[in-house]
Amino acid sequence: MLAILVSLSLLLLSLPVQGSPEFEKKCLSFEPEKYVPGAIRNVLQYVAANTILSFPDNVASCNRGTQAVAANICRLALSIKTSAESNITFEAWLPEDWSGRFLATGNGGIDGCIKYEDLAYTSSMGFAAVGANNGKNGTDGLPFFNNPETVIDFAWRSLHTSVDAGKSLTKRLYGKSYSKSYYLGCSLGGRQGIKSAEKFPGDFDGIVAGAPGVDFNDLVSWRARFFTITGAIGSPNFISATAWKTWIHDEVLRQCDTIDKAKDGIIEDPTLCKFDPSTLRCTGEGTVNCLNDSQAKQLRTIFSDYKYSNGQLVYPAMQPGSEVGAVDRLYAGAPFAYSADWFKYVVYNNPSWDPSTFGYDDARAAERLNPGDIRTYPTSLPAFERKGGKILTYHGQQDNQITSFNTIRWYNDLKGRRSIEAMDKWIRFFRISGMNHCNSGPGAWVLGQGGNAAAAGVPFERENNVLKAVVDWVEQGVAPSYVEGTKFINDTVSLGVDFKRRHCKYPLRNTLVGTDFKDPKSWKCK
Repeated sequence: MLAILVSLSLLLLSLPVQGSPEFEKKCLSFEPEKYVPGAIRNVLQYVAANTILSFPDNVASCNRGTQAVAANICRLALSIKTSAESNITFEAWLPEDWSGRFLATGNGGIDGCIKYEDLAYTSSMGFAAVGANNGKNGTDGLPFFNNPETVIDFAWRSLHTSVDAGKSLTKRLYGKSYSKSYYLGCSLGGRQGIKSAEKFPGDFDGIVAGAPGVDFNDLVSWRARFFTITGAIGSPNFISATAWKTWIHDEVLRQCDTIDKAKDGIIEDPTLCKFDPSTLRCTGEGTVNCLNDSQAKQLRTIFSDYKYSNGQLVYPAMQPGSEVGAVDRLYAGAPFAYSADWFKYVVYNNPSWDPSTFGYDDARAAERLNPGDIRTYPTSLPAFERKGGKILTYHGQQDNQITSFNTIRWYNDLKGRRSIEAMDKWIRFFRISGMNHCNSGPGAWVLGQGGNAAAAGVPFERENNVLKAVVDWVEQGVAPSYVEGTKFINDTVSLGVDFKRRHCKYPLRNTLVGTDFKDPKSWKCK
């Protein structure tokens, strides 16, 4: 992933490319704060293509100090009041070469971090692009403490406010309204897109929602639970990162890699993988690269659904194959920071809450509180569907932060008794084999899902770019039947393409029918 980001930066380190003097003059004479209630201007600047923007005031935890800009844009940054106690930081990147399309970007985790990479990517594709900080700065949960209005901003109000402001400013700057409105986000950003379709069905015509964190309250609880399963680093039965990343993962692949007929280090459909950890149980005198009873139980628990004692589902199991990435945070022998902060500063307003005590009562408390109506688990979206809106959702099949099994559960609950054909008219779900959380992994994971990876690697064409696929679905009525992802050699664009793979529309699954697993034509959706 890092190599791709560096590759893009090097491509853009040429001299800035000036646009027309007229657009620059129009930009610099603009007064955006006049058109957005409660707004204060922070930045107004014309930015020439190939400029490297710096953000000296950006919170260090957001890890976004600079951004390469690929198009001539008018950049607007505002502080917008959302209540008597809260406000959002808002950015609009309005390109000189405007397609007439509007787009809002999402966030991640419990972050208050604007994804400048997504603003750069989408504005370079001609979208008038906006983003916001979700009502807080940085990646920790402290700004939520005793601030319920900030929680509401985070849950839904920040995105909706930025959409209203962005559409108004776009019309004022260009002198005409947008033609179509789009959304692009993953993880929390995926949840934001689904929440928008539920609560504000008129905001977007097309939504790309990756790895959507729907059923948010139970997701937070599911993540909090891992520390109680693994124990702390150094505890008697703690399983090391090395064990997870090597021989445990190797055994998962041994049992499940070739279910799809290809020995390629990728589990194409983890729902078919019924991993049995008993094969790793220590026997006789052997105590190397094996598990004791307690450790084997940990694996069985992790790869099983999380349920209350009465059998009611809290959240689905982690999918096998994700362990290489999951051990860095979920199985790391420490509380998952996002979950710990959510319980401390939102659910209980108690900074002293101890994550090691997490249990069923805490899971129930989070779901019962449902702060800011953040849950986001619609089982129908009638208004969005009626207006002709389209949703393309995707999920990496070795996601190391949000199990892909939950998106399957949500899609099936949304479908209910309806036919796949009826669902295909307005929502399509693609399972991306070998993709981790939103990006990276051994699979063909680059598919135009945002930011530098997409901009550096794949053309803006519907076959291999999810954003363009939604645009063509909305504007031309051409719905995607598959998404073709790209895997670059060592995840480095300059080294060329390693292989491509066409990822199937759920509920179809990929099966090898040819001889070369790197040839997309060797696979068939069945």
